[in-house]
Amino acid sequence: MTRGRSAHVTIWILAIAAFAGQTAPCIAQALSQADINGLLSQIRQRRAASPYVQASFREEKSIHLMARPVVSAGKVWFEPPNKFRREVQGSSPSITVSDGKQLWIYYPNFKSAERYELGKRSPLDAAVAAINTALNLENVENTFTISGSKADKGYQLRLLPRNPSMKRVFQTFDLTLDQELFVSRTEMAQPNGDRIVTEYSNQSRAAIPAGTFEFKPPAGTEISTPLGR
Repeated sequence: MTRGRSAHVTIWILAIAAFAGQTAPCIAQALSQADINGLLSQIRQRRAASPYVQASFREEKSIHLMARPVVSAGKVWFEPPNKFRREVQGSSPSITVSDGKQLWIYYPNFKSAERYELGKRSPLDAAVAAINTALNLENVENTFTISGSKADKGYQLRLLPRNPSMKRVFQTFDLTLDQELFVSRTEMAQPNGDRIVTEYSNQSRAAIPAGTFEFKPPAGTEISTPLGR
């Protein structure tokens, strides 16, 4: 898999990870390390009691070579530790599904799909591992340097990657959490100047059917395996 393709897939997964972040008010109170540890503990307790998450999203990608941002919208589902589904709607739809063992990206307009086997110690596996850490917030301090602030309507956290391979994908990763500790907004800055802003709404912790994380390519789909078999 080329570096460009690897980075593209990694970014998709990072967007899902952040979700499982409304712009903060102008005045915010910085969090101490003890405050951050306490906040992470609250988030972990809440997710342990109700681990499923689903939401609608709207995403803007500002690409330095394009005059206007690329806008997409859809829905995302997550079940810990490593199952997720992301459906992009509109004129360029796609479906990304992982059952924890393999990851599919399906493009209905082209009747094509990419399949990635997980657990092969590939760059994609490293990305998924980092994502799962962020999603579950288990030992997240070992993967990211974290700073934050408290605002009137929630919290803001900034994650800086420690891993050199992740630093090549993004420089900063900002999350906004609402009062219910749902991620309502994320903003990712990449080394090449590109920026991805994703806003989430209609969040729910209702149980998700197991079939949500299964994918069977429709008949006639052209399937490729960029990482090989």
